[in-house]
Amino acid sequence: MLEQYVKKILTSRVYDVAVETPLHAAGQLSKRLGNQILLKREDLQPVFSFKIRGAYNKLAQLTEQELARGVVTASAGNHAQGLALAARELGIKATIVMPKTTPEIKIEGVRSRGGKVVLHGDSFPEALAYSLKLVDEKGLVYIHPYDDPHTIAGQGTVAMEILRQHPGRLDAIFVPVGGGGLIAGIAAYVKYLRPEIKVIGVEPDDSNCLQAAMAAGERVVLPQVGLFADGVAVAQIGQHTFDICRHYVDDVVTVSTDEICAAIKDIYDDTRSITEPAGALGVAGIKKYVELTGVSGHTLVAIDSGANVNFDRLRHVAERAELGEKREAIIAVTIPERPGSFKAFCEAIGKRQITEFNYRKHTSDEAHIFVGVQTHPENDPRAALVQNLIEQGFPVTDLTDNELAKLHIRHMVGGHSAGASDEMVLRFEFPERPGALFNFLNKLGGRWNISMFHYRNHGAADGRVVAGLQVPAEERHLVPAALAKIGYPYWDETDNPAYTLFLG
Repeated sequence: MLEQYVKKILTSRVYDVAVETPLHAAGQLSKRLGNQILLKREDLQPVFSFKIRGAYNKLAQLTEQELARGVVTASAGNHAQGLALAARELGIKATIVMPKTTPEIKIEGVRSRGGKVVLHGDSFPEALAYSLKLVDEKGLVYIHPYDDPHTIAGQGTVAMEILRQHPGRLDAIFVPVGGGGLIAGIAAYVKYLRPEIKVIGVEPDDSNCLQAAMAAGERVVLPQVGLFADGVAVAQIGQHTFDICRHYVDDVVTVSTDEICAAIKDIYDDTRSITEPAGALGVAGIKKYVELTGVSGHTLVAIDSGANVNFDRLRHVAERAELGEKREAIIAVTIPERPGSFKAFCEAIGKRQITEFNYRKHTSDEAHIFVGVQTHPENDPRAALVQNLIEQGFPVTDLTDNELAKLHIRHMVGGHSAGASDEMVLRFEFPERPGALFNFLNKLGGRWNISMFHYRNHGAADGRVVAGLQVPAEERHLVPAALAKIGYPYWDETDNPAYTLFLG
């Protein structure tokens, strides 16, 4: 199997439109990690992503009859732009079906490259179904974003360039994983020519379809997929891609949203370029791998796979990067409500820089503080901060890994409500489309009163919501069925300490 893929890779027609991207030495990151870190800059492709390679190679293999029929795909991301440009270069018609929720920057990216955009449905599955309907109705040729041998071979040219650009010692290549086209192509080429080099996949911890498939020994469908790294938000690894990955991928590392944000900052510090969340997975994976294994003196390559990020999202990235670097702690502290206690707490913090401070009187006897404090993973870890405060008599709750606290509580005003009895707190991901809130309220009905509501958008296809519902104890068993009808992903946060301390 590998020999066949290597032949396809060596004969791929990607350079009619794609460019050979540089292997960039990340000096600052290398020094910090004690390893030589190299970035394969696929963000420098004409469509700012590696996807142009596979899309063009697939189109180049079509027959004259197929080219005459035109092509179609469903995509809200980099594949759409890659296919549009590839089709324009080959002089064929490309129809791209995108969900109505697709950000305008991506729609214009496709149109500016000659693709015909059809907006259909509110989610990717609806767009996919419609694209397949066009195949049946109009005879268009469907171009899969990752699960096709020619697409895989096109992406495999990334590995061909890496081995040519760095013929010396190379210990591991870290590859972002969505549907698996990129890692399958890289693994096929590397394991045939340089089997001693490790190929390691990197996935978000809430979108780990390859890791789940490797553990199960077969493809599985994730029940829910995180949307922050939208370029790899795939519920099931491809069939062709998994056939390669299950045998030739050495390991899969998962990383958190905060760790991805920190990696975006690392890449910026070394290159002055800004990657999309999926594009930073390789660097985030290297950092996690070095932390877990303690390796030093190795040469490690991260695929910087793309830079198609909405500007709005940078606010969220900057907000979470320090947490991902373990350079900030978010804590809740209870202090006595008496003169001098506020000052005593500040003295206990010492010379550490305070990054955020929210104070709220709770009762006549005590107050709660929501505070961000600068830490250092080695010289001043957050565990030492928490322990120091506890030893000085301050009750502390560490909220650094608490999504409700980071997404909502830190941005909310007010406090405890004596009138909000029987409150149940739920955190949602709302699709970013007109009518999403009305749909929520309409399907929820008037059975339970809404006692709290907070919404934040992060420049993505989803908005983050926390809502309080007043639900009597004897009716709580009815809530899951009611929320299932709405269809938005949700988490029950009623017992979350961030809520109970500041709002409950």
